[in-house]
Amino acid sequence: MSRLCLILFGPPGSGKGTQAKLLRQSLAVPHISTGDMLRERMEHLDELGSQVAEMLRSGGLVPDETVNVMVEDRIAQPDCGKGFILDGYPRTVNQAAILSGLLESHNVAATLVYLKVDYNVIMARLAGRRQCPACGTLFSHSAGAPTGPEVCDHDGAQLVIREDDRQEVVAERLKAYHRQTAPVLEYFKSAGVPVWEVDGASPEGPQGIARRVRSLIEEKLVS
Repeated sequence: MSRLCLILFGPPGSGKGTQAKLLRQSLAVPHISTGDMLRERMEHLDELGSQVAEMLRSGGLVPDETVNVMVEDRIAQPDCGKGFILDGYPRTVNQAAILSGLLESHNVAATLVYLKVDYNVIMARLAGRRQCPACGTLFSHSAGAPTGPEVCDHDGAQLVIREDDRQEVVAERLKAYHRQTAPVLEYFKSAGVPVWEVDGASPEGPQGIARRVRSLIEEKLVS
């Protein structure tokens, strides 16, 4: 399989993280989540960590320069030699332009999967989403609910609501998405990047969606 950058694109709550984890297993390439990287940064008690924490709590976007550097460093790691999956990046047209130049310089082909989901479905998903503070696993009442009430299946820790999943923050995240992130789709289409639209709320469920995406990738690599 040739080196590939798979960009999972869609609004908050569209299932990008779930699909990234499923596809990571079947494609045997790393899942790069800028959201996870930023949340890890929050754990550092330094100035940047504090700034990132405040931005995420308010539903704002972290400056492009910060995210671009993190992504560039990450995809230069040896485990990205066969390819990688991007989840939550790029979020702005500027980030998309930086990524395009970076991929071209490394001779990496990009493909974008747009997980299209209705606004009301997104709000319902995020309202029921919880995270394990110990292992970081996400659970949702709409898909992947925990076996026990509000406790992690893996370590029994009490599940919590992430700061960026609170209702008021979700509303701001969706506004930011439509204002700054939605135009990224047109940028990639204009640049000639293959864009596949997939129903992110398909009755097939996450596993079925992942199988469909995998089939699309295999068709692209064979053609």
